[in-house]
Amino acid sequence: MSISHAPPTSSEPDISPIPDPDLDLQPLVPTSSRRTRVPRWLRRTTGPVLLLALWQLLSGTGALQPDVLASPGRIAQVAGDMVADGSLPAAMGTSLQRVAAGLLLGMVVGTGLALVSGLFRIGEDLVDAPVQMLRTVPFVGLIPLFIIWFGIGEAPKVAIITLGVTFPLYLNVYAGIRGVDAQLIEAGESLGLSRWGLVRHVVLPGALPNAMTGLRYSLGIAWLALVFAEQVNADSGIGFLMVQARDFLRTDVIVVCLVVYAFLGLLADFVVRSLERLLLQWRPTFTGR
Repeated sequence: MSISHAPPTSSEPDISPIPDPDLDLQPLVPTSSRRTRVPRWLRRTTGPVLLLALWQLLSGTGALQPDVLASPGRIAQVAGDMVADGSLPAAMGTSLQRVAAGLLLGMVVGTGLALVSGLFRIGEDLVDAPVQMLRTVPFVGLIPLFIIWFGIGEAPKVAIITLGVTFPLYLNVYAGIRGVDAQLIEAGESLGLSRWGLVRHVVLPGALPNAMTGLRYSLGIAWLALVFAEQVNADSGIGFLMVQARDFLRTDVIVVCLVVYAFLGLLADFVVRSLERLLLQWRPTFTGR
């Protein structure tokens, strides 16, 4: 007697999805991506535009007197006149030259001291303590001493800017060098890198993010130092225009000069940030949500 066996059947039915051409399937999009995106430039300009509108409103209603602070319209008119007669471009050129000279010297001095102190223990013993002592001295208080040493020409102004730039750059570059991961140093040594090879391929790239941060701080202090330097025995520059305006109670000219200072500082920071994005493409960072 033969018994016929039925073919074995799977206990789990085939539930493979069959695409339906009539269904309009949409890809899943995160909630953060579905939100309406406002252009970033619009968001960044909203605050200043609202502030200007409030300023103009207070000036137009008389709540803000012209002898206290001129209106934005008046300031724009004065700025146009200063550009037309050439006084403002000439002052900007002089101030930019001073900042560039002081920044260059400060970068050389600050970075050089940081390399000596950060790469060599004997350098740290000889350099770090004097630098830490000097950086606590207010550089603005050294203006009379610099005038005695260098006279009343360009030298004391550049020296003040150089001093203001040196210390933030030194601290950040030094911290960047000493903050390099020791495991990276060990990995470089295991690969046969020489001491110079470690410095070139491991230490300096690892310290670059801190160096760029220090450069941004130094730029801000450079413009601050320029404001003080140009108001002492200056016969040109934006600070000189501010001193003249102060003597004649011209708040409109003073505000124009302050806006120029702010614009130049913002432009310099934009250049450094662009350079930072270019040099630090290898480092992923959080950009906000």
